[in-house]
Amino acid sequence: MNLNQIHNIYFIGIGGIGMSALARYFKNIGKNVSGYDKTETQLTKELQQEGIQVHFEDNINLIPKDFYVENTLVVITPAVPVLLAEWNYFIERKFIIKKRAEVLGLITKDTFCFAVAGTHGKTTTSSILAHILLDSGLDVTSFLGGIVENYNSNLVGNGKTITVVEADEFDRSFLHLHPNIACITSMDADHLDIYGDANAIEESFREFADKVEDKSKLFYANGLVLDGVSVGVNDDAKITAQNIKIEKGYYVFDAKFGNELIENIQFGLPGHHNLSNALMALSMAKTYGVENDKIKNALASFKGIRRRFSFQIREEKLTYIDDYAHHPTEINAVHQAVTELFPNKKVCAVFQPHLFSRTKDFADDFAKSLSKFDEVLLLEIYPARELPMEGVNSTWLLGKVENKNKKLISKEELFTEIKASDATVFVTIGAGDLGEMVPQIKKTLSEKVELE
Repeated sequence: MNLNQIHNIYFIGIGGIGMSALARYFKNIGKNVSGYDKTETQLTKELQQEGIQVHFEDNINLIPKDFYVENTLVVITPAVPVLLAEWNYFIERKFIIKKRAEVLGLITKDTFCFAVAGTHGKTTTSSILAHILLDSGLDVTSFLGGIVENYNSNLVGNGKTITVVEADEFDRSFLHLHPNIACITSMDADHLDIYGDANAIEESFREFADKVEDKSKLFYANGLVLDGVSVGVNDDAKITAQNIKIEKGYYVFDAKFGNELIENIQFGLPGHHNLSNALMALSMAKTYGVENDKIKNALASFKGIRRRFSFQIREEKLTYIDDYAHHPTEINAVHQAVTELFPNKKVCAVFQPHLFSRTKDFADDFAKSLSKFDEVLLLEIYPARELPMEGVNSTWLLGKVENKNKKLISKEELFTEIKASDATVFVTIGAGDLGEMVPQIKKTLSEKVELE
């Protein structure tokens, strides 16, 4: 398929973080772009403000008439239900229909492609890398799974020769990519509804790793069993962070890169997992040939990603952090970071589990992760693409949490509960629609500080 010959691109699930980056890309290069999503969000509002038509009812009559022609490409996300009327309309009329990952593979095939894989850390690592490359003056376009604060977008740059992409393991999507330099940040079990077991997901990551022929250009988190260059924090990896200090809220560290020591690197995202992400991005950029000073300047100026340890309130009396974490490993990383930054302060975690299947598969690990916080407010499971599973609910999960200061609450009760809490650090955690509630939570907590 030749994308140059296609003028109309229609997205089913346009509000997804990966889909919206593609929609922005096609809009920027002059294509006619429109799409459907079931829910209006901040991201869909931004797409509409940028001139992209979006509707929220599964109704073929709402598809703009100029998309009924044959040279329309329909892009779908694997999360779309098969009974969707619009999808079936295009199937019946034999339109060209491609998965998001297939389209990403077509776009990046003829570029120098950086691919970032891993069950955790993809978005942060790829966003840091995108910022380094763009800040260094390179001709790059980056398709990201989060909104980068420096650019207020998940599409960064408009270059034609270099691409940065998140290599998504869901539905084995990353096997459509053609990476020149790649990294794997983690290979924890996840998406077991797709893979079945941990061995299958690890095998899929190894298949992705095999796409990088030159193993000096494949970086992986120390401890994984792969053929490439190991990266880690304060350990025996080939590339490592040393002499780590915290100064004025920033990490300051040295990076040992082979026989070279890059000194006094400043980086503002908290948590050792983010130090590891920064090291991965540094390794990939340096391997491409970016100079040390340019890498250091970019790392120091990186502002972070929306919903990735995103400070909403950072006052002496009260702190509010929002994070997308939806896997036990990610929740542990949030806890490590928040307790390192705010020792001896009471931390209240508000958690919305994401998917019945993930909650069922990792219930005991979720319980252990949540038990570490001083106070836990648990919302019901956000189903996303799934139907309920018998016996799998937040009441069941809460029973496993070993914390006396815990409560199951509704979304409506959340605001009353956080007002009543005596915690001074609040963290909202989860990948569901909790993110849409952040502005109101921030407002409620701000009023709480004013009242006190």
